[in-house]
Amino acid sequence: MDEHSTSRCHPAPLAPKADKDTVRRHNLSLVLRAVHDESALSRAGAAARTGLTRAAVSSLADQLIRSGFLTESGKSFSGQAGRPGTMLTPARTGRAGAGVEVNVDYVSVCVVDLAGTDRVRLTEHLDNRGAAPADVLARAAGIAVRALDSAAEQGLRPVGVELALPGLVSRGAVRQAPNLGWRQVEAEDLFGRALRTLHPNSPAPAVTSDNEANLAALAELWFGEAAGRVDHFLYLSGEIGVGGAVVVGGDLLRGAHGFAGEIGHAVVDPDGPECRCGSRGCLEQYAGQLALLRSTGIAQDAGAPGVVELERRARAGDASALDALALAGRTLGIVLSGAVNLLDPDAVVFGGIYRTLAPWLGPAAERELSRRAVSGLWLPESRRLRASSLAGDAARGAAARVVRRVIADPLAYG
Repeated sequence: MDEHSTSRCHPAPLAPKADKDTVRRHNLSLVLRAVHDESALSRAGAAARTGLTRAAVSSLADQLIRSGFLTESGKSFSGQAGRPGTMLTPARTGRAGAGVEVNVDYVSVCVVDLAGTDRVRLTEHLDNRGAAPADVLARAAGIAVRALDSAAEQGLRPVGVELALPGLVSRGAVRQAPNLGWRQVEAEDLFGRALRTLHPNSPAPAVTSDNEANLAALAELWFGEAAGRVDHFLYLSGEIGVGGAVVVGGDLLRGAHGFAGEIGHAVVDPDGPECRCGSRGCLEQYAGQLALLRSTGIAQDAGAPGVVELERRARAGDASALDALALAGRTLGIVLSGAVNLLDPDAVVFGGIYRTLAPWLGPAAERELSRRAVSGLWLPESRRLRASSLAGDAARGAAARVVRRVIADPLAYG
């Protein structure tokens, strides 16, 4: 064995031994996370949840209260002898998180507090196609500033803004967003500069970013109706394009380069219509918003009102609308069956425009899944294919991601 082979076999160096301050920093996060996850918790309950002593929890809780991360109120009665304990709850003011979803035909901004409660919501329908990336992000920053001002009126101070962006997102940049026409756009930098220009008298929150489907999937994981019960699922986001995300064991499956989940560009027919990504026959050419509107004679640029009209026609029994949705559902089911066979999720969640269109897309998709999923677990009565909850949107997922960073290391935001 040569010298290089030997070096590759050596184990990685051990991490430095944790000192007293490091241990306390970790334990502060443990207590804050325990209270956050339960919404309200006594000191005794936090000790039971974390495995720390009651004395340690009391000291940590006092520090978190003084620092503005927790508040204490009310009484809890355990049924045991002794004085009732007060309840710890996440602070309703102070540090918060902001999420900004930039999509092809709208921008949505959400601010959540440390409990994950949606406190500010602003959405503007804009046609961002063909606009310069700097202009789109400047408009988004303007909406974000209004949301930050509204949050400040409620005593909230967002410590970070997470951008939810369509396409391939990596290291603060959009590598490719075909439906926006973006390539190699330094989105975090452009948005951050616009935010500082528009909001010069306030400390600029840190700006981070991720793919919008990833963040919508996290919102579904954390706030959806199945939160805490289903943590292996495939999330499908129907918009102008079709996005996807894979959650495995409560974490995003990112792939080697962070681009996992781009199911909208799975090829249905290699000789099919040309896609904006440069390929042909991609799923979004058959089941994306533009394809659905086009096939029912609704103007492709109608945006959200067009989707509402499509839903109205489907409810009224319009044959062209029902046929278009059934065909799109079948195509979705064919592609999803391959993903289900590969990934073995517990569920598939329809988000974006698919959430409201699920009553008509779902049956055809379920028929294909029941025929093609080799496990035999995807029969229609299994209810493994479901619509997302109202809470499962990318802006809220982005804002909650910021809050989760605060919870993971509160001293970093002291």
